[in-house]
Amino acid sequence: MATWNLWWRLGDHERRRPGVLAALRDLDADVIALQEVWSSATDDLASALAADLGMYAAFGGSPDPTPWTSGRDGPTYGIGNAVLARWPVRAERTEGLPAGRVPGTRVLHGTVVDTPAGSCPVWSVHLDSSLVGSRGRVEQVRVIARRVVTAPPTDLPPLVMGDFNAQADSDEMRLLEGHLTAPAEPGLLLVNTRRWAVDPDEPTWTPANPYVAPSGSPPARIDHVLVGLDRGTVPVRVENTAVFGNRPIDGVWPSDHAGVVVDLAVGDG
Repeated sequence: MATWNLWWRLGDHERRRPGVLAALRDLDADVIALQEVWSSATDDLASALAADLGMYAAFGGSPDPTPWTSGRDGPTYGIGNAVLARWPVRAERTEGLPAGRVPGTRVLHGTVVDTPAGSCPVWSVHLDSSLVGSRGRVEQVRVIARRVVTAPPTDLPPLVMGDFNAQADSDEMRLLEGHLTAPAEPGLLLVNTRRWAVDPDEPTWTPANPYVAPSGSPPARIDHVLVGLDRGTVPVRVENTAVFGNRPIDGVWPSDHAGVVVDLAVGDG
């Protein structure tokens, strides 16, 4: 499984798109959560990528993208989150998260993927990006936690993946994980798979990327994959996790973010 913020239509998005596709094809992940996916009245990037990759797609658009998209690439394009999967997806639910720095633009998109091992709930997350927006992100993760615990039972544990715009030791991530502090919802444990990484602090947002460098931001790991290991009836184990999309492809960086990929072993074997 993997998560990646595709940076909407910013930068030279036409030159970036082949690199996005190449990186995802090389990854060969079974389930992929995407953020900052562009959409139009007739198309969206997630569906186009899924067609190229031979996958299923579920896209959920922002209920009000205009504060984010206005003045960037015209009013005809929207923004949202998506889930790509090797198997059919269903039970889609999309909602705007509580207002952060830009009200109405951040989305939680949930689906259920019907894998050979059973049903698996997948949530694609995009939180507020303000450097001083921790309070808003705390409210956003409370909504996410509530949706996870009230979702119908499934066979596999929930996967909560995305661009959280927050480091693992932040209030909002500790609250959502529920491992080092009281969880956002009683009894909910969403383990951050970075704990299995060789370098758990390897950044997904870094000034080594020329799209990031002008911001002056320090390197940080702000994209995460969380697994509800205490939920579901089919056990899973985290075997490996790594960062991808963190270098140019054919001379072009595919996004301003790097992504995170996680290998899961399913079942008792």
